[in-house]
Amino acid sequence: MTVPAFTRRGAWFATLALCALAVGVLAGIPVVAHAQSIALDLGKGGDPGTTSRIIQLTALLTVLSLAPSLLVMVTAFTRIIVVLSLLRGAIGAQGTPPNTVLIGLGLFLTFFVMQPTFEQSWVQGIAPMMDGQVEEMEGLKAAAEPFRTFMLAHVRPADLATFQHLANVAPAATPDQTPWRVLMPAFMVGELSRGFEMGFLLYLPFLVIDIVTSSVLMSLGMMMLPPATISLPFKLIFFVMVDGWQMVAGGLVRSFGG
Repeated sequence: MTVPAFTRRGAWFATLALCALAVGVLAGIPVVAHAQSIALDLGKGGDPGTTSRIIQLTALLTVLSLAPSLLVMVTAFTRIIVVLSLLRGAIGAQGTPPNTVLIGLGLFLTFFVMQPTFEQSWVQGIAPMMDGQVEEMEGLKAAAEPFRTFMLAHVRPADLATFQHLANVAPAATPDQTPWRVLMPAFMVGELSRGFEMGFLLYLPFLVIDIVTSSVLMSLGMMMLPPATISLPFKLIFFVMVDGWQMVAGGLVRSFGG
């Protein structure tokens, strides 16, 4: 069946007319969306106060970006997460509890231990800074003092003396004058040492279970059977019967004087 030529020409004319109409409509629509102009007023270039203000804001943003790492280093989280990780390895349950659960438990226990320190930091530094009563740097220094007090209460004198010697810094006249670059690594080394000590004590009963299980399997001639597979249920039931999670959590809190 052949389409007449005049029909094809009419279809082309209709298509061109619709295209022209669409272009005309679009061209007639006023532009309603304009790019919004953003003005950043930093004051006059010759004002020294403006430069100082910019430097303070830059320093504040840098500190805030490092805040999560700093809070981990100056709180009880290091010791707690080390102990929980070693406990999981001692049980040998192959990633159970998962990392998310361990970190969550570590964070909640850290908040439980550090709550008085957090409250003092808020009252002394953060709240006055947010109310505009003090400058940013002054507020941050005041907010950091409770954490200094916490670290000084738990740092080991031997670690502190070691890092003072490494930094060629004379012992401070008072503990409050200890430099941060000496106090923070000394505190973290001490927390790691205490965490490994507690982890060693947690490992011992599970190690005994592994040794007994291996001895029994060898005496029965089942040398091809993995001892870890047999000892795991005994480890779990032992840990549950002694209410191990409560003991570990309570021991961690009491290790900070709680």
